Amino acid sequence: MTQILSPELLLAALMLASTYALVAMGLNLIYGAMRLLNVAHGEVMMLGSYVAFWGFTVLGVSPLVGLLGAMALAAALGAACYQFFFKSQTRNSAVAARLEANSLLIFFGLSIILQNVVSMVFTADARSYGYMDELVQLGSVSVAVNRLVILGISVGAAAAVMAFFRFSIYGLAIRALIQQRDAASLVGINADRVNLGVFCLGFALAGLAGSLISMTESVSPFTGFPYTIAAFVVVILGGLGSLGGTLVGGLLLALVEVYGVALTSAAYRSILVYGLFILILFVRPQGLFGRKAI
Repeated sequence: MTQILSPELLLAALMLASTYALVAMGLNLIYGAMRLLNVAHGEVMMLGSYVAFWGFTVLGVSPLVGLLGAMALAAALGAACYQFFFKSQTRNSAVAARLEANSLLIFFGLSIILQNVVSMVFTADARSYGYMDELVQLGSVSVAVNRLVILGISVGAAAAVMAFFRFSIYGLAIRALIQQRDAASLVGINADRVNLGVFCLGFALAGLAGSLISMTESVSPFTGFPYTIAAFVVVILGGLGSLGGTLVGGLLLALVEVYGVALTSAAYRSILVYGLFILILFVRPQGLFGRKAI
Protein backbone atom coordinates (compact mmCIF):
# COMPACT_ATOMS: atom_id res chain seq x y z
CA MET A 1 0.00 0.00 0.00
CA THR A 2 2.87 2.37 0.77
CA GLN A 3 4.24 1.81 -2.73
CA ILE A 4 0.86 2.50 -4.34
CA LEU A 5 0.51 5.80 -2.47
CA SER A 6 4.06 6.84 -3.32
CA PRO A 7 4.16 10.46 -4.59
CA GLU A 8 7.02 9.50 -6.92
CA LEU A 9 4.78 7.06 -8.77
CA LEU A 10 1.91 9.54 -8.96
CA LEU A 11 4.16 12.26 -10.37
CA ALA A 12 5.69 9.83 -12.88
CA ALA A 13 2.20 8.76 -13.99
CA LEU A 14 1.07 12.37 -14.44
CA MET A 15 4.16 13.21 -16.51
CA LEU A 16 3.73 10.16 -18.72
CA ALA A 17 0.00 10.84 -19.07
CA SER A 18 0.62 14.40 -20.27
CA THR A 19 3.01 13.12 -22.94
CA TYR A 20 0.67 10.35 -24.09
CA ALA A 21 -2.29 12.74 -24.26
CA LEU A 22 -0.32 15.29 -26.31
CA VAL A 23 0.87 12.60 -28.73
CA ALA A 24 -2.57 11.03 -29.11
CA MET A 25 -4.43 14.32 -29.51
CA GLY A 26 -2.88 15.02 -32.90
CA LEU A 27 -3.54 11.46 -34.03
CA ASN A 28 -7.16 11.59 -32.87
CA LEU A 29 -7.78 14.84 -34.74
CA ILE A 30 -6.73 13.38 -38.09
CA TYR A 31 -8.42 10.04 -37.49
CA GLY A 32 -11.60 11.61 -36.15
CA ALA A 33 -12.00 14.25 -38.86
CA MET A 34 -10.94 12.22 -41.90
CA ARG A 35 -10.78 8.55 -40.80
CA LEU A 36 -7.10 8.35 -41.76
CA LEU A 37 -4.81 5.89 -39.97
CA ASN A 38 -1.62 7.90 -39.51
CA VAL A 39 0.86 5.18 -38.60
CA ALA A 40 3.64 7.68 -39.39
CA HIS A 41 2.65 9.86 -36.41
CA GLY A 42 5.64 8.69 -34.39
CA GLU A 43 8.02 9.53 -37.24
CA VAL A 44 6.71 13.11 -37.24
CA MET A 45 7.52 13.18 -33.53
CA MET A 46 10.98 11.86 -34.34
CA LEU A 47 11.56 14.75 -36.76
CA GLY A 48 10.55 17.19 -34.02
CA SER A 49 13.06 15.55 -31.69
CA TYR A 50 15.84 15.98 -34.25
CA VAL A 51 14.96 19.65 -34.77
CA ALA A 52 15.27 20.24 -31.03
CA PHE A 53 18.46 18.17 -30.78
CA TRP A 54 20.34 19.83 -33.65
CA GLY A 55 19.05 23.27 -32.73
CA PHE A 56 20.48 22.90 -29.24
CA THR A 57 23.73 21.06 -30.00
CA VAL A 58 24.73 22.93 -33.18
CA LEU A 59 23.06 26.34 -32.96
CA GLY A 60 22.81 26.63 -29.19
CA VAL A 61 19.06 27.30 -29.41
CA SER A 62 17.04 26.30 -26.36
CA PRO A 63 14.68 23.37 -27.02
CA LEU A 64 11.93 25.59 -25.63
CA VAL A 65 12.55 27.86 -28.62
CA GLY A 66 13.38 25.01 -31.00
CA LEU A 67 9.97 23.47 -30.39
CA LEU A 68 8.48 26.33 -32.42
CA GLY A 69 10.64 25.31 -35.37
CA ALA A 70 9.69 21.67 -34.81
CA MET A 71 5.99 22.56 -34.88
CA ALA A 72 6.42 24.66 -38.03
CA LEU A 73 8.33 21.90 -39.85
CA ALA A 74 5.77 19.27 -38.80
CA ALA A 75 2.85 21.50 -39.85
CA ALA A 76 4.48 22.09 -43.26
CA LEU A 77 4.92 18.33 -43.66
CA GLY A 78 1.26 17.82 -42.74
CA ALA A 79 0.14 20.38 -45.31
CA ALA A 80 2.29 18.72 -47.99
CA CYS A 81 0.91 15.26 -47.12
CA TYR A 82 -2.67 16.47 -47.42
CA GLN A 83 -2.10 18.38 -50.67
CA PHE A 84 -0.16 15.63 -52.45
CA PHE A 85 -1.70 12.42 -51.07
CA PHE A 86 -5.23 13.00 -49.80
CA LYS A 87 -6.84 16.14 -51.22
CA SER A 88 -7.70 14.60 -54.59
CA GLN A 89 -8.83 11.33 -52.95
CA THR A 90 -11.36 13.06 -50.69
CA ARG A 91 -13.01 14.60 -53.78
CA ASN A 92 -13.38 11.27 -55.59
CA SER A 93 -16.36 9.41 -54.14
CA ALA A 94 -15.17 6.05 -55.49
CA VAL A 95 -11.73 6.42 -53.90
CA ALA A 96 -13.06 8.07 -50.73
CA ALA A 97 -14.85 4.85 -49.79
CA ARG A 98 -11.45 3.13 -49.58
CA LEU A 99 -9.63 6.12 -48.07
CA GLU A 100 -9.17 4.64 -44.59
CA ALA A 101 -7.51 1.49 -45.94
CA ASN A 102 -5.48 3.50 -48.45
CA SER A 103 -4.27 5.86 -45.74
CA LEU A 104 -2.79 2.95 -43.80
CA LEU A 105 -0.61 2.02 -46.78
CA ILE A 106 0.31 5.61 -47.60
CA PHE A 107 1.32 6.50 -44.07
CA PHE A 108 3.15 3.21 -43.64
CA GLY A 109 5.20 4.03 -46.72
CA LEU A 110 5.82 7.55 -45.40
CA SER A 111 6.95 6.06 -42.09
CA ILE A 112 9.52 3.82 -43.79
CA ILE A 113 10.74 6.68 -45.99
CA LEU A 114 11.22 9.05 -43.05
CA GLN A 115 13.06 6.43 -40.99
CA ASN A 116 15.45 5.57 -43.81
CA VAL A 117 16.07 9.14 -44.96
CA VAL A 118 16.89 10.24 -41.40
CA SER A 119 19.11 7.15 -40.99
CA MET A 120 21.05 8.03 -44.15
CA VAL A 121 21.43 11.69 -43.22
CA PHE A 122 22.09 11.43 -39.48
CA THR A 123 23.01 7.69 -39.12
CA ALA A 124 21.03 5.30 -36.93
CA ASP A 125 23.00 6.13 -33.78
CA ALA A 126 21.00 7.25 -30.76
CA ARG A 127 21.77 10.83 -29.70
CA SER A 128 20.94 12.75 -26.54
CA TYR A 129 21.69 16.02 -24.81
CA GLY A 130 21.32 17.46 -21.34
CA TYR A 131 19.02 20.41 -20.76
CA MET A 132 17.49 21.49 -17.45
CA ASP A 133 18.43 18.12 -15.98
CA GLU A 134 19.21 19.43 -12.50
CA LEU A 135 17.05 18.06 -9.70
CA VAL A 136 14.62 20.04 -7.56
CA GLN A 137 12.87 18.95 -4.39
CA LEU A 138 9.07 18.91 -4.30
CA GLY A 139 8.25 17.86 -0.78
CA SER A 140 9.74 14.38 -0.45
CA VAL A 141 10.13 13.92 -4.22
CA SER A 142 13.22 14.77 -6.27
CA VAL A 143 12.42 15.47 -9.90
CA ALA A 144 14.37 16.86 -12.86
CA VAL A 145 13.41 20.36 -13.97
CA ASN A 146 13.00 19.29 -17.60
CA ARG A 147 10.31 16.81 -16.63
CA LEU A 148 8.35 19.53 -14.85
CA VAL A 149 8.74 21.72 -17.94
CA ILE A 150 7.41 18.92 -20.15
CA LEU A 151 4.46 18.44 -17.81
CA GLY A 152 3.65 22.16 -17.78
CA ILE A 153 3.93 22.66 -21.55
CA SER A 154 1.96 19.48 -22.32
CA VAL A 155 -0.88 20.47 -19.98
CA GLY A 156 -0.85 24.03 -21.35
CA ALA A 157 -0.90 22.82 -24.97
CA ALA A 158 -3.76 20.41 -24.27
CA ALA A 159 -5.74 23.17 -22.53
CA ALA A 160 -5.10 25.54 -25.46
CA VAL A 161 -6.30 22.94 -27.98
CA MET A 162 -9.43 22.25 -25.93
CA ALA A 163 -10.17 25.99 -25.72
CA PHE A 164 -9.57 26.32 -29.46
CA PHE A 165 -12.15 23.64 -30.24
CA ARG A 166 -14.66 25.03 -27.78
CA PHE A 167 -14.53 28.76 -28.47
CA SER A 168 -13.16 29.39 -31.99
CA ILE A 169 -15.19 29.21 -35.20
CA TYR A 170 -12.51 27.13 -36.91
CA GLY A 171 -12.41 24.73 -33.97
CA LEU A 172 -16.18 24.36 -34.00
CA ALA A 173 -16.02 23.61 -37.74
CA ILE A 174 -13.52 20.82 -37.08
CA ARG A 175 -15.76 19.40 -34.35
CA ALA A 176 -18.71 19.47 -36.73
CA LEU A 177 -16.67 17.62 -39.34
CA ILE A 178 -15.71 14.98 -36.76
CA GLN A 179 -19.31 14.50 -35.60
CA GLN A 180 -21.11 14.49 -38.96
CA ARG A 181 -19.09 15.10 -42.10
CA ASP A 182 -21.96 15.22 -44.60
CA ALA A 183 -24.09 17.55 -42.48
CA ALA A 184 -21.09 19.85 -41.94
CA SER A 185 -20.68 20.24 -45.70
CA LEU A 186 -24.40 20.98 -46.11
CA VAL A 187 -24.24 23.96 -43.72
CA GLY A 188 -21.40 25.55 -45.70
CA ILE A 189 -18.24 24.32 -43.95
CA ASN A 190 -15.32 24.20 -46.40
CA ALA A 191 -14.16 20.60 -45.95
CA ASP A 192 -10.88 21.09 -47.86
CA ARG A 193 -9.85 24.03 -45.74
CA VAL A 194 -10.77 22.28 -42.50
CA ASN A 195 -8.98 19.09 -43.55
CA LEU A 196 -5.82 21.08 -44.29
CA GLY A 197 -6.03 22.74 -40.88
CA VAL A 198 -6.54 19.38 -39.18
CA PHE A 199 -3.43 17.97 -40.85
CA CYS A 200 -1.33 20.99 -39.91
CA LEU A 201 -2.53 21.00 -36.30
CA GLY A 202 -2.24 17.24 -35.85
CA PHE A 203 1.29 17.14 -37.24
CA ALA A 204 2.30 20.27 -35.27
CA LEU A 205 1.22 18.62 -32.00
CA ALA A 206 3.36 15.60 -32.90
CA GLY A 207 6.34 17.89 -33.59
CA LEU A 208 5.78 19.61 -30.24
CA ALA A 209 5.63 16.27 -28.41
CA GLY A 210 8.82 15.08 -30.11
CA SER A 211 10.79 18.20 -29.22
CA LEU A 212 9.71 17.92 -25.57
CA ILE A 213 10.50 14.21 -25.35
CA SER A 214 14.02 14.85 -26.72
CA MET A 215 14.90 16.65 -23.46
CA THR A 216 14.63 13.42 -21.47
CA GLU A 217 15.11 10.59 -23.98
CA SER A 218 17.64 9.74 -26.67
CA VAL A 219 16.79 10.43 -30.30
CA SER A 220 17.15 7.97 -33.17
CA PRO A 221 15.31 7.35 -36.47
CA PHE A 222 13.34 4.54 -34.81
CA THR A 223 12.17 6.17 -31.57
CA GLY A 224 8.75 7.12 -32.94
CA PHE A 225 7.12 3.73 -33.41
CA PRO A 226 6.43 2.95 -29.70
CA TYR A 227 4.70 6.31 -29.37
CA THR A 228 2.56 5.59 -32.43
CA ILE A 229 1.33 2.40 -30.77
CA ALA A 230 0.73 4.19 -27.46
CA ALA A 231 -1.21 6.94 -29.26
CA PHE A 232 -3.51 4.43 -30.94
CA VAL A 233 -4.15 2.73 -27.59
CA VAL A 234 -5.02 6.09 -26.00
CA VAL A 235 -7.37 6.99 -28.89
CA ILE A 236 -9.22 3.67 -28.59
CA LEU A 237 -9.42 4.01 -24.80
CA GLY A 238 -10.76 7.55 -24.87
CA GLY A 239 -12.99 7.28 -27.91
CA LEU A 240 -12.68 8.25 -31.54
CA GLY A 241 -13.00 12.01 -32.04
CA SER A 242 -13.28 12.75 -28.30
CA LEU A 243 -10.54 15.17 -27.23
CA GLY A 244 -11.57 14.99 -23.60
CA GLY A 245 -11.50 11.21 -23.90
CA THR A 246 -7.95 11.48 -25.22
CA LEU A 247 -6.87 13.19 -21.98
CA VAL A 248 -8.58 10.55 -19.85
CA GLY A 249 -7.24 7.74 -22.03
CA GLY A 250 -3.68 9.08 -21.69
CA LEU A 251 -4.06 9.24 -17.91
CA LEU A 252 -5.53 5.73 -17.73
CA LEU A 253 -2.78 4.22 -19.87
CA ALA A 254 -0.07 5.97 -17.86
CA LEU A 255 -1.55 4.81 -14.55
CA VAL A 256 -1.77 1.22 -15.74
CA GLU A 257 1.77 1.33 -17.11
CA VAL A 258 3.46 3.04 -14.14
CA TYR A 259 1.62 1.31 -11.30
CA GLY A 260 1.43 -2.02 -13.10
CA VAL A 261 5.18 -2.10 -13.66
CA ALA A 262 5.83 -0.95 -10.07
CA LEU A 263 3.66 -3.72 -8.62
CA THR A 264 4.89 -6.45 -10.98
CA SER A 265 7.96 -5.92 -13.16
CA ALA A 266 8.98 -4.16 -16.35
CA ALA A 267 8.60 -7.45 -18.22
CA TYR A 268 4.80 -7.18 -17.79
CA ARG A 269 4.49 -3.70 -19.29
CA SER A 270 3.32 -4.81 -22.74
CA ILE A 271 0.95 -7.41 -21.24
CA LEU A 272 -0.68 -4.78 -19.01
CA VAL A 273 -1.00 -2.14 -21.74
CA TYR A 274 -2.37 -4.41 -24.45
CA GLY A 275 -4.47 -6.34 -21.95
CA LEU A 276 -6.23 -3.08 -21.06
CA PHE A 277 -6.55 -2.28 -24.75
CA ILE A 278 -8.22 -5.61 -25.54
CA LEU A 279 -10.48 -5.35 -22.47
CA ILE A 280 -11.80 -1.96 -23.60
CA LEU A 281 -12.43 -3.32 -27.11
CA PHE A 282 -14.54 -6.12 -25.65
CA VAL A 283 -16.40 -4.12 -22.99
CA ARG A 284 -16.80 -0.76 -24.75
CA PRO A 285 -15.46 -0.87 -28.33
CA GLN A 286 -16.38 2.77 -29.02
CA GLY A 287 -14.09 3.87 -26.16
CA LEU A 288 -14.88 5.39 -22.79
CA PHE A 289 -16.26 8.63 -24.25
CA GLY A 290 -17.06 7.54 -27.80
CA ARG A 291 -20.60 7.36 -29.10
CA LYS A 292 -22.20 4.12 -30.22
CA ALA A 293 -22.77 3.81 -33.94
CA ILE A 294 -26.41 4.08 -34.95
